[in-house]
Amino acid sequence: MSKMDNLRAMREARYARATAKPATARPKPLVAPRDEAPVVAPAADAGDAGDADGLCGHRSMNGRTCTREAGHAAKSHRYS
Repeated sequence: MSKMDNLRAMREARYARATAKPATARPKPLVAPRDEAPVVAPAADAGDAGDADGLCGHRSMNGRTCTREAGHAAKSHRYS
């Protein structure tokens, strides 16, 4: 058999396997619920940073802080 004949045979075998079985969903592995306590930011760090400068002080996920004024009405934060 030539190389192309081998490739054709492999392709046909793969197609036969794919079409022979009905599409059934694989059972998902069971995941145990997390028993962790809710994460609470320390009040001294979050409150002092925003109140001392008169800034919002909201922290983003990567640790940057909001530079808008405290209690701003804008829905978005400006991080720096």
